Amino acid sequence: MASSLTKDSPEPTGGRPTAPGPHHTPEKTFFGHPRGLATLFMTEMWERFSFYGMRALLTIYLLSGGPDASKGLQEGGLGLTLATTTAIYSIYLSMVYLLAMPGGWLGDRVWGPRKTVAIAACTIMVGHLTLALPGAGSFFAGLALVALGSGLLKSNISTMVGHLYDGPNDPRRDGGFTIFYMGINIGAFFAPLIIGTVGEKYSWHLGFALAAVGMGIGLIVFLLGTKHLAPQSSRVPTPLSREERANWLTKGLTWLLIGSAFYGIVVFTGHFTLNWAMVPLTLAGIVIPAGVLIRIKRDKDLSAAEQTKMSGYIWFFVAAAVFWMIYDQGGSTIQAFGTTKAADDVFGIGFPTSWYQSLNPVFIMALAPVIAWLWLWLNRRGKEPSTVVKFAAGLAFVGVSFFFFLIPLVLAADGTLVSPVWLVGIYLIQTVGELCVSPVGLSVTTKMAPAKYASQMMGVWFLAVTAGDSVTGMLSIAGVDLSRTGVVALEAALATLAGFAVFMYRKKVRALMGDVR
Repeated sequence: MASSLTKDSPEPTGGRPTAPGPHHTPEKTFFGHPRGLATLFMTEMWERFSFYGMRALLTIYLLSGGPDASKGLQEGGLGLTLATTTAIYSIYLSMVYLLAMPGGWLGDRVWGPRKTVAIAACTIMVGHLTLALPGAGSFFAGLALVALGSGLLKSNISTMVGHLYDGPNDPRRDGGFTIFYMGINIGAFFAPLIIGTVGEKYSWHLGFALAAVGMGIGLIVFLLGTKHLAPQSSRVPTPLSREERANWLTKGLTWLLIGSAFYGIVVFTGHFTLNWAMVPLTLAGIVIPAGVLIRIKRDKDLSAAEQTKMSGYIWFFVAAAVFWMIYDQGGSTIQAFGTTKAADDVFGIGFPTSWYQSLNPVFIMALAPVIAWLWLWLNRRGKEPSTVVKFAAGLAFVGVSFFFFLIPLVLAADGTLVSPVWLVGIYLIQTVGELCVSPVGLSVTTKMAPAKYASQMMGVWFLAVTAGDSVTGMLSIAGVDLSRTGVVALEAALATLAGFAVFMYRKKVRALMGDVR
């Protein structure tokens, strides 16, 4: 990243006016934005470097040494089956997004965004260090810590980006979030190339340790740059009262004791298996999102217009869950196929299979400006697709990606190693679908949110990812082979039909959206 601090005129930045004076020096900015954006950009970039670096290793580490691993894969992994690997991967992702809601709640009511992000970064770093230790026990403990820390950080660091600007009408705000979004993808692009290579080719645990180093750098950058952040980021917006704090603490300790006692009995009696942990988590990932939507929909404080918009929003939520159920298999089912059934060289040049996970971020960086330009170009001509149509297109693209996946699956059925280009095509099609769904979904969430739940609805949007990944996890636990041609074809048809249904009912959904377009 070509980091640059540029000079700007002495305008107020981030709601903090500069003091006038004859010898006043213009405040340094980051590409014309508040300097605090550089701190948050670098923090998020390094956090994503650690997150995506570990994620690039996760599937192949779990498979290594097991019955479904390729012969050339480094030994020393956990040796699990593909079904168990997919379940663990899916549950891990679903928990990251599920924990974003309590992470946002802690930032709003207990610690404030700035302190929550610092605690989150420390938790993530300790999690990666724990992953670097040998043994299955330390691996799962580390995975839990990384999921917890990522959930804490996800919503709070985005909140602090918003704090840098003078309200939602600041003309620099959208540009600031765009720069911040680029930091995510830069970190995600380089992580598999560095952490993936070291972990896959030299030492799994050294790769996990490098992820800890990345988060450590991000933490140092954050702590050194806090002086440039808005004062608002260190405040607790709606602190808990003493009675509420005591009530929450009592409830938390009670459930912790119940869970500890229950699982203590299961372990002591020798009945514990991975399913005792995975099944409750997948059920929680389906039940909690459904419960949250039902609670909001049935809230009597909502006006008739807000109730109607929530009915419309449920369409988008379900469509997004279907999308993420298939899309997130890019790191499990498709990654496993690339590791075991695809050649690991192009034109005679070999590469670690973890590099497949760099394709999506590089495609996003290349295509996001093109897609954004396309929407504007169509808008000027009065032909820009509606939000509903964009969602339908996203579902269609992810469905097509799995229909496309059927070709290399068939070609590899006789043991032939297929060309890596097939996987490049799958990730490319999925990225186009993501650009139709993800930014549009974030936008429509903010527009359709009831006033009472304005600060919580972004967490609700993330629950669509939780629900989708939890369904994938549940199918894997049930023994469904998600890499079979019949199953892949069924998922492709499901996504395509869902996209077709959304398109066919687009007028009904648009009517439910009210004044939102």
